[in-house]
Amino acid sequence: MTNSNTDPTSFHDRVVLITGGTSGMGLATARLLLHRGAHVVITGRDEARLAAAAKQLDAFSDGGARLLAVRADAASLADLDDLADRIGERHGRLDGVFANAGVGVFQHTSAVTEREFDHTVDVNFKGTFFTIHKALPLLDAAGGGSVVINASWTLHRGLAVAPVYAATKAAVHNLARTMGTDLAGRGIRVNSISPGYIATEMFHTANPDPATHGAIRSQIPLKRLGQSEDIAETVAFLLSPRSAYITAQDIAVDGGLVTAIPTP
Repeated sequence: MTNSNTDPTSFHDRVVLITGGTSGMGLATARLLLHRGAHVVITGRDEARLAAAAKQLDAFSDGGARLLAVRADAASLADLDDLADRIGERHGRLDGVFANAGVGVFQHTSAVTEREFDHTVDVNFKGTFFTIHKALPLLDAAGGGSVVINASWTLHRGLAVAPVYAATKAAVHNLARTMGTDLAGRGIRVNSISPGYIATEMFHTANPDPATHGAIRSQIPLKRLGQSEDIAETVAFLLSPRSAYITAQDIAVDGGLVTAIPTP
């Protein structure tokens, strides 16, 4: 990776792509990496949301000089080709990728339609695969790099209302293992993270009744919902040289939800 700064927490002169960077975990990660000196590319499907996110990030990106906002749908290979072209024209390389774009359909098995199934698989699985696929020449141009895939705690436990969503997250978790093995010889590390209950827009959409939040917190040993900043710090670690010997792994960022039984 290109880096003229010996501080392992610095992202000075590094170029990082964050898909789904208009809100939540993606936006928080963009903010953190810009604060640490990175050049950041964010994507989003909605022009207005993308413009609003870029405006929020102006203060951290030297007035936008270190930020490139590109409208792109992760499920569209044409959009991903255009995204790679835009990054190549602007920077000529990529040092890191946070494949974060995703959608959630939270329904019981019998309620899922074919259209919802296809859309979830197209964005969460196909989109993640081809985001990385299209980024490979740019990562090669940097002499290697780090890829972080946003999976989910639901791949580790059964959640009745997430059969399709959880299956796509299990699929991208496996991509971290297989791609981490496949791309190691090119100096590219691939890992996934499994966020727990994070207080994002998607969480509140899936759990609109505040009364349910207490019940959810009771399942978590740390007794709180995660914040997008918790995820951003973990992603930054995996994108940095501090994790240089970590690849093909999954890190659960869930307050102990998956592996621990909370104290009553």
